[in-house]
Amino acid sequence: MSGTDVKASVLHGARDLRVDIRRLPDPAAHEVQVAVQATGICGSDLHYFRHFRNGQIEVREPLTLGHESAGVVVAVPASGSSLKVGDRVALEVGIPCDNCDLCREGRYNICRGMSFRSSAKAFPHAQGTLQERINHPARWCHKLPDTLSLEHGALVEPLSVAMHARDRAGLKSGSTVLVLGAGAVGLLCAAVSKVAGAKTVVIADILEDRVKFAIENGFADAGLTVPISTPRPETVEDKLAYAQDLAEKLKALREKGGKAAIGEAAVTFECTGVESCMQTAIYATQPGGKILIIGMGMPVQTLPVMAASLKEVDLVGVFRYANTYRQAIDLLASGDPLLPDVYKLLTHRFKGLESVPAAFDTAAKVKDEKGDLVIKVMVDMAD
Repeated sequence: MSGTDVKASVLHGARDLRVDIRRLPDPAAHEVQVAVQATGICGSDLHYFRHFRNGQIEVREPLTLGHESAGVVVAVPASGSSLKVGDRVALEVGIPCDNCDLCREGRYNICRGMSFRSSAKAFPHAQGTLQERINHPARWCHKLPDTLSLEHGALVEPLSVAMHARDRAGLKSGSTVLVLGAGAVGLLCAAVSKVAGAKTVVIADILEDRVKFAIENGFADAGLTVPISTPRPETVEDKLAYAQDLAEKLKALREKGGKAAIGEAAVTFECTGVESCMQTAIYATQPGGKILIIGMGMPVQTLPVMAASLKEVDLVGVFRYANTYRQAIDLLASGDPLLPDVYKLLTHRFKGLESVPAAFDTAAKVKDEKGDLVIKVMVDMAD
């Protein structure tokens, strides 16, 4: 029987991760086999881990998580590929149909036939990358330059989300940018805004340490720790009043040493999925501006739509990414002085598949047992 046995971290139920053995066939003619060596843990992985579902998507069979990954090519079919054994690659794990109008237009990220590793949306599920080896289409394996580590390769996936959002925004040099949510994706949105020539980047989060991290490490020029209203507003009127007040606080911010208020944002990256943040985004964005909806949160929200309409503020959806992987790799390798050190986002590392449950436990926290900030957790599976 052809193929090889590989170890895989497999989710069998909420918080029930086990190391299983599965049979991996030889790669097909269009595939290469990759030894996965670095995988970052994403928020969607956490939802599956905690609840055995992600929003309305239920897991229907044991599922391997992980999709922010890089590895080393270990087998190439006889039919050949531009890749060769030993090449280090970043894995773009979404496989579109390639036949629909969206794919032909280059918008393959929203292809209805998309199969995306670690997602339970399609059935059978596309198994994720927290396993020793995978077979993956060579087309979606992007070679890394020698100057980048495999951990950098794993960061290409969330960086691609930020770059796709930037492209959807049509971000112009000299713009003021607001980022709501200072997690990994929010920080990367701030980073690509810097590279795009944003005049000022403002970031907001409920955690003071995240805001400080963003400013101290050059991701943002100013920040606000969002106050938690007590008691929480219950009526629509009270919720919108809270959002308006928060927007005014954001607009009144000044850069360090600055005399004038920063004012409204031309582009707002909403990275939380929280209703009050979407409401705030509408009030804090200037006429003719854009709000990029990145956070996957509450599926139904009450928004001040007329406030957006009267200012011609565009609400723009962002789902994953398309045509960004090579750009992201080139950016990381470029040494661009405007790019903050994104490697600093990797705050915690775990070794081997047996450590995956502990890695998920840490990723679910805002601070570890020592009180250190948790931003991005990486699992190292190199031999």
